[in-house]
Amino acid sequence: MGNLSLVTIVIIAANVIISLKGFNDFGFFEKYKFQVGAINSGEKIRMFSSGFLHVDMSHLFFNMFTLYFFSDVVVSYLGNFNFIVVYLVSLVLGSLLSLYFHKNEYEYSAVGASGAVTGILYSAILLEPNMSLYMYFIPIPIPAYVFGIGYLLYSIYGMKNRVGNIGHDAHFGGAIGGYVTTLILLPALFKTDLLMIGLLAIPIIILFVMHKMGKLN
Repeated sequence: MGNLSLVTIVIIAANVIISLKGFNDFGFFEKYKFQVGAINSGEKIRMFSSGFLHVDMSHLFFNMFTLYFFSDVVVSYLGNFNFIVVYLVSLVLGSLLSLYFHKNEYEYSAVGASGAVTGILYSAILLEPNMSLYMYFIPIPIPAYVFGIGYLLYSIYGMKNRVGNIGHDAHFGGAIGGYVTTLILLPALFKTDLLMIGLLAIPIIILFVMHKMGKLN
C-alpha cells in the first residue's frame, strides 16, 4: 500500500485545489456543498461537487491520506480507468444515500470525499481481504475484512444515533458503491472469494433489514 499512480495523484490534486478554493471563498463553498433543499430544487451538481470540498485541512488530509494508502490495491487489480469508475460511483452513491435518509431535512448539508474514499477502501478490502491493517489505538494487526465489517456496523450505529458531525450514510453509500462496482468489474471474485463476498455483505443486509423494519428512525 502507499504507491501513487497518476490517476490517484490527479484525484488528490483535484480535491486539494477545489477544497482550498472553498476554504478561501465562502460563496463558492456554499454554492457547491451538499444541501438537501438546494438539491431538491434542482441543483443536482451538488451531489457530485460536494465530494471535492472539505471543512478544513484536517478533514482533507484524513481523506486523502486514506485514499493514498488504499488506492494502489484497487489500481493494481482493476486498472486506472476502473479505479476512476469505482471512485465516482462511490461518490455518487454516498450522496444518494445521504439524500435518501435526509430528504425531508432541507437544511441538512455536508461536504467531503469520504463516500468516494470509503468506496475505494471497501473495494480494496474486497480485493485483498486478508491484508493487515494497523490502527493507532489497537496494538495488533487487524484483518482487512474484519475492519471493513466493523466499520460499516459502526456506520449503521452512527446513522441510527446521529453520532458526531459525520456523514455516516455517505460512508455507507460509498462502501456499497465500492463493493458492487468491484464485483461488476471483476466477477471472477464470485469463484475465488465467495465466502468473503458474503461476509462483507452482512452489514449491507443488516442496513436493508433495519430500514425495512423502521429501526433507523
